[in-house]
Amino acid sequence: MAAPVQVYGPPLSTAVSRVLACLLEKDVPFQLLPVNMAKGEHKKPQYLKIQPFGQVPAFEDDSITLFESRAISRYVCEKYANQGNKGLFGMNHLEKASIDQWLEAEGQSFNPPSSVLVFQLAFAPRMKIKQDENLIKQNEAKLGKVLDVYETRLGENRYLVGDEFTLADLSHLPNIHYLVNGTQVGELFSSRKNVERWWGEISSRESWKKVVEMQTSPPSKSA
Repeated sequence: MAAPVQVYGPPLSTAVSRVLACLLEKDVPFQLLPVNMAKGEHKKPQYLKIQPFGQVPAFEDDSITLFESRAISRYVCEKYANQGNKGLFGMNHLEKASIDQWLEAEGQSFNPPSSVLVFQLAFAPRMKIKQDENLIKQNEAKLGKVLDVYETRLGENRYLVGDEFTLADLSHLPNIHYLVNGTQVGELFSSRKNVERWWGEISSRESWKKVVEMQTSPPSKSA
């Protein structure tokens, strides 16, 4: 039996949790290896060999090393295409292109303002960093405009790429999870009925429930 793939980083990280959700959807055994960022472990030479930017996650599959969560997720979907959720990254060229299209939208349009809000509203208080109210307001407005586009799209389709859950939907899970649970901007999602319905569906998947459980579990976790 092949050794499980290795994922480096804390499950509380939005990027790490994206990879974990993908691995769980694809039924790929993995080992989660903690990286103590507070102690600077992500900047040590040994770690920089597999993640040259000193960020999380880093990923190893036998002799292959990768970084950047969306690239890792695509790799997992392609290498393990015939197991788990087989349609996660599409079953033909058009489906894959459509999924990539919305992955780009997530990375380029949704992620920038939502990541600012996640940091300012969810992480800054924990780190005892002063929140920037102007930055919060600016990015709340930016995210609202993005979600207006999503509201229209999700009024026409159950998911972003049609009637089936795909990697495009999965990639949104980490940031939205933080924003709808205990921050002041949850209304951005609940006030848009199609977005709210979509979030309810994607966040209730067993794969994501397991990730959320891992976020409150001891640091070391295998699956």
